Amino acid sequence: MAGELKHLAIIMDGNGRWAVSRSLERTEGHKAGAEAAIRVAERAMERGISFLTLYCFSTENWKRPMGEVSFLMGLFSSQFRKRIPEIRDRGFRILHLGNRNGLPESVLETIDQAVSETAANTGLTIQLAINYGGLDEIARATEKAMQNGERSFTYPVLSRYLDNPGVPAPDFIARSGGEKRLSGFLTLQSSYAEIGFYDKLWPDWDGYMIDEIISDFQSRQRRFGGLG
Repeated sequence: MAGELKHLAIIMDGNGRWAVSRSLERTEGHKAGAEAAIRVAERAMERGISFLTLYCFSTENWKRPMGEVSFLMGLFSSQFRKRIPEIRDRGFRILHLGNRNGLPESVLETIDQAVSETAANTGLTIQLAINYGGLDEIARATEKAMQNGERSFTYPVLSRYLDNPGVPAPDFIARSGGEKRLSGFLTLQSSYAEIGFYDKLWPDWDGYMIDEIISDFQSRQRRFGGLG
């Protein structure tokens, strides 16, 4: 058996398709996706998961239409800012995962506020991957390691220079929406993660999906290159 699921990472896919299937603007799908994130986080904490990483906006998502990108940046800043007290009171601890360069100042201020106001929480740690790319994180980690005088760039060395070195590698990576790829998510950390692809679009996710993922994970046998 796979043991206990401590770190779940999710590629939240399908917001736009969810909205289009309902003859709504794609932005409505992102609003619904934000509500799904709260439901999933609540259930993850109830089920004893310690770390939850949510892929919110990739370094490639800047290629999307300007209006959609602007809406998402506004969602991250104004709407997320309004929910910080709720997030804090639920016991969640927020961390940012990703490149700060290029993000609007309003988004950075909101992220910093969320990180600061939830720093003392001991419940579920949520990494929000905003302006994140796995290759970008590796490049930035390598640069920081070189600046610190490192001469060896093994995984143990590079892992000390990742965005949040105190967060363990994911045990399980899930993707909603039916697509079957990792899209640059946690490229270095995902080497031995179990992976599950689920057809349900992200805005339709709820606590039952966490139960399904835990059941799926517990049915796996993790060998890490050995014989189990």
